[in-house]
Amino acid sequence: MSSNVSIRLLIAEDEKNLGLVLQRELSRLGHDVTLVHEAEAAIAAAREAEFDVALLDIMMPGRSGLEVLRELRQQEQPPEVLMMTGHATVETALQAMKLGAYDYLTKPCHIRELEAIINKAHEKRQLRRENLILQSRLTYKEKAPDIVVSSQKMQDVMSLVRKVASSNAMVLVTGDSGTGKELVANTIHCFSQRQNGSFIDISCAAIQETLLESELFGYEAGAFTGARKRKLGLLELANGGTLFLDEIGEMSLTLQAKLLRVLENQSFYRVGGTKKVDVDVRFIAATNRDLNQYVGEGKFRSDLMFRINNFTIKLPSLKERPEDIPAMTEHFLARVGKGGAFRISEEAMEVLKNYDWPGNVRELRNVIERAVILASSDEIQAEDLPLELRTYRLLAATSSGDSEANTGSLDELRRKQILSVLEQTGWHQGKASEILGISPSTLYRQLKAYGLTRSRRIGESNSGSLFSDQV
Repeated sequence: MSSNVSIRLLIAEDEKNLGLVLQRELSRLGHDVTLVHEAEAAIAAAREAEFDVALLDIMMPGRSGLEVLRELRQQEQPPEVLMMTGHATVETALQAMKLGAYDYLTKPCHIRELEAIINKAHEKRQLRRENLILQSRLTYKEKAPDIVVSSQKMQDVMSLVRKVASSNAMVLVTGDSGTGKELVANTIHCFSQRQNGSFIDISCAAIQETLLESELFGYEAGAFTGARKRKLGLLELANGGTLFLDEIGEMSLTLQAKLLRVLENQSFYRVGGTKKVDVDVRFIAATNRDLNQYVGEGKFRSDLMFRINNFTIKLPSLKERPEDIPAMTEHFLARVGKGGAFRISEEAMEVLKNYDWPGNVRELRNVIERAVILASSDEIQAEDLPLELRTYRLLAATSSGDSEANTGSLDELRRKQILSVLEQTGWHQGKASEILGISPSTLYRQLKAYGLTRSRRIGESNSGSLFSDQV
C-alpha cells in the first residue's frame, strides 16, 4: 500500500532492465524517480537536486556504490541510502551500515517490501530535517495576534481578515506606519489552515540587499566569505506556514524578480547553491507606500504588483478611529502595568482622545509605556503624558490664528519639560534630545532661546546672575 507521499528517489542501478522496472513501478506508486546507471552520474545528480532516498547498487562501472554512499553522506542534508546487491556478504553489509546506510537489500526484492523500507527511510530523513528547522526557528519568536477592536472600521477589517484567512491567496496589507500591519498578518495566519505552521516575518527596509537575499533564501557553505556552513533561509523556516514580508516596497528590483519566481513556482536556490529547494509557503506582504506610484516610477515591478495583491486590506489610521483609543489604552496598561496595576485618569484620557496620533497605534503604546515609568502613583495623570500631547490643541489653535491660545504659557510648558528631562538625564544632551524626540542641534538652539544652563532653575529670569552662554 502506498503512503500517498511523493518521495524524491535516486536510483543508481547498472542493470538497465532492472533499473527501468524499479523506475516504472515506484513512479506508478506516486514517487518522483531519477534513474542513473553509473556511480559518477549518481554523484552528479545528487549535487544538482535534493533527494529524500537513494537506492544504490554496490557493483557499478567505475566507482562502487559504497564510494557513492561515502560521497552522499558528506552532504549537508544527505538522502537516506539503501544499498542493493545481488551478492550479499556480511562484510559488505557491515561496511555499508558503518558508512551510514539506512538498510541493506538483496536483489531481487518484492516491490511492496522495497517501498515499505523506502517509506521508513523517508520518515527518518523528515524527522532529521524537522529537528534542524525547529532548532533554527528558536531564534524567531512566533507572536500571537493581539488586536483590540471597538470601531466599526476595524470590525470591517477583521471581518475581511477572517474571510481571506481560509484561502491560500497572497494578501497585501496597506496602511500608515504603526497601524498594526504585522498584527493583521499574524491574525490571518492564526485563522488559516496553516496555524500550526510557523509565522516568520522580515522587514525588507531594515536589511541591506545582499543580506536580505541570504536571509530569505539561505546560503551554501562557501557561498561568500564567512559562510562556513549552510544556513537555512526564512523561506525554508516558513515551510508549511506563512512568510510576512514587511515594507515590500523597499525591496530592490533584483530581489523582486527572484521573489516573483518563488511565488510562481514555490521553489528557489540558496545563495551559492545549485540544488532547487521546494517549499510550501503562504505569503503576506505589507507596505506604507503607494505601490501603484512606485510602479509608475519604475521602483516596483508591475508583474509582482499584480501577483501580490490578490486581496488588499487597508488599515485605517488611529486618527480615523478615535473610539478605539480607550480600549487600546486599557489593553496596553494591562500589559505594561503587569495585570492591571495601573489605571488612567479622565483628564489624561481626554488628552489621549484629543491627540492626532501621527505614529498611530505604535505611538500610543510607546506613550503608555513611558507614562507608566514616569507616573508617581498607580493612576496616570495628564502631567505624566508627553508635553506635545498636552499642548496639541493649543498648538493647533496657535497655528490657526486662534487669539485665545496662550503662547506664553506654551513656551513656559516647553521650557519646563526641557529642563525636567535634562535634570533626569544629568544634563546629558544626547539622551535628553532622544527622550524629547528632537535633534541635539535643535535642543541646543532651544537651550539658547530659553536661556537654560545647568546652573539655572525653573522660573529664573534670563537676566539672572547665574546665566551663562555655556551649555
